[in-house]
Amino acid sequence: MFVVFVAPFFLGAITILGFAPYNFSFINFFTFSTLLFLILLISRRTQSKYRKKKSHRYFFYLGCAFGFGFFLLGNYWITISLTHDEMLKGLIPFALILIPLFLSLFFGLAVLISSIYADKSISFIFIFSLIFSIFEFLRGNVLTGFPWNLISYTWSWSLETIQILSFIGTYSLSLISITFFCTPFLFFKKKFEKRNIFFIIIFLVIFIVNYSYGKFRIIDNNYNFEENLSVKIISPNFSLKDYQTQSEELQLKRLIKISDPEKDKKTLFIWPEGIFYQSYLENVKKYRNLFEEKFSENHLIILGINNFTNSEDKNNKKYFNSLVVFNHKLEILSLYNKVNLVPFGEFMPLEKTLSKLGLKKVTYGYNSFSAGDKRNIINLGNRFNEKSILPLICYEIIYSGKIKKQNQFPDLVINISEDAWFGDSIGPYQHYTKAIYRSVEEGVFIARSANKGISGFIDPNGRTLKFLDMSESGNVEHKMPQFVKSTLYSQYGNKIYFLIIFLYIFLILIFKKFKI
Repeated sequence: MFVVFVAPFFLGAITILGFAPYNFSFINFFTFSTLLFLILLISRRTQSKYRKKKSHRYFFYLGCAFGFGFFLLGNYWITISLTHDEMLKGLIPFALILIPLFLSLFFGLAVLISSIYADKSISFIFIFSLIFSIFEFLRGNVLTGFPWNLISYTWSWSLETIQILSFIGTYSLSLISITFFCTPFLFFKKKFEKRNIFFIIIFLVIFIVNYSYGKFRIIDNNYNFEENLSVKIISPNFSLKDYQTQSEELQLKRLIKISDPEKDKKTLFIWPEGIFYQSYLENVKKYRNLFEEKFSENHLIILGINNFTNSEDKNNKKYFNSLVVFNHKLEILSLYNKVNLVPFGEFMPLEKTLSKLGLKKVTYGYNSFSAGDKRNIINLGNRFNEKSILPLICYEIIYSGKIKKQNQFPDLVINISEDAWFGDSIGPYQHYTKAIYRSVEEGVFIARSANKGISGFIDPNGRTLKFLDMSESGNVEHKMPQFVKSTLYSQYGNKIYFLIIFLYIFLILIFKKFKI
C-alpha cells in the first residue's frame, strides 16, 4: 500500500515545489529518481511475493498516485473559479478530485509501459524519459489539450537554461530534463560503476554548455524599438466582486484614469480580458463620448469583450470571447475570436445534457462560447507604422508550437487575461511563466495584460523588462519593438521534438545492444 499509493502520491505532490512560484528545481532529482526506484522495487516484488497476482496494475496505480499528487497540488487553483458562483460551489469537491484523477491517467499509462523495461541501467532511464515525455505531449494535445506544468517549466527561474527553447521547444526540453533528473537513480545501489559516473558527467557538461550558451545569447542580443510609438499595458486589479457591485461605466472611468492617456503621444493601450462585463460588442457605442473625451486619434485600445453573431434563430446564435482593437471613437478596427476555449470555463462539453442538470460554464452567462476559425496577424495601420500584432486570449499562451503559423511575423504578441478567477493562488504565477517560454520559443516580444494576474512586457529572451505584480494596479509603458528574426523552433515547431524522439530511440537501441 505504502509503496504503490502513499509514497508516489507524496513524490508527485512535492514535485510541484519545482515550479513557479517556488522554483526548487533540485527537488526533481529526488522525486524522479525515487519514482524509478519504486518502479524497480515493485517489479522485483511482483516476481516473487505478488507473482500469483496480475502485477501490471500495480505499476498503473503507482503512476496514477504520482500523477494524482502532482495535479492535485499543482492544479487546485482551478477550483477557486467555482467559488465565485453559488450555483457552482457544490461542484468544488468533484472538480478538486476528478480533474487530477483524469490527468493522472497519463502518468499511470507512462509508468505502466515503461515498467516493462525496469532495470538499474542507463537504458531504462532513457526509456522512462521517452515514454513519460510522449505522454506529456499527449496530455497537451488530446481533446482540447492541457499542457500545464510540463516538466521543462521547472527551469523558469533560469533564463540562461531555457534559451535552448529557441531551438528545440518546451516538449524537447522536458524530455531532456526528465533524463537529467533521473540520473541519481544510477547510484541507488551498493557498487558504483564507472560508466554511470561517466554518463552523469556528460549530462553535467551538457548542462554547463547550455547554461553558458544561454548567458551569451542573453548578453549578445540587442533589440530595436520605435521611438515615436509606445505600448502601455494596463492592469486595474479589479476583483470579481467589483464587477458585481459597481457599474460598468464607473469601472471604465477607473480604468481610463489608470491608463493615463496623453493625447499627443502615439500609444497602443492594452487592457485585460473581461472589462466590458455588462455589455456585448454591439452595444459599447454608448461609451463613445467617454472615450472621445479622454483618448485621441493617436491612440488605439485593445481589450477583451464578449461578442455574438446576429441571428433571429436563437439556436444558431454563436457567442465568442473576442479581442478587439478600437480607435478613440470606439470604432472596431480589428476583431479576433478566441480559438482555444477552456472546457467548462468557456464551453460545456455535452452542453445539452448537462444544462438539463442545471450546470453551466464557469464564466458569466449560460451560453457556451464558440471557437473562432483562425488566428490572423492584425495590422495596426499607417498611423502606427504598419506594425503588426498577434492576438492571444488567456490560456491560449500555454500551447507550445501552436500560437502562430510559420509564415506569421508579428512585431508584438498581445496576451490578455482575467486571472481574478484564481485568487491569490499559484495559478497566475504559472500562467505568466508560460508567456516567458513562448517568447523564447518563438523569438517574439509579448505584452501581457492580466487583471489580478501578472502583467508585463517580455523580450525574446524571456526577460521581463517591466511588470506589474498580482496585487498592483497601474500601467507599464515601453516602446513598440521592431520585428525580430524568427527562431529555429518558430520555423519547424514540434517537428524538432519528433526528431529528438528518434534520437532517443537510436540511443536506447545502442544501450540495449551493449547492455548499458
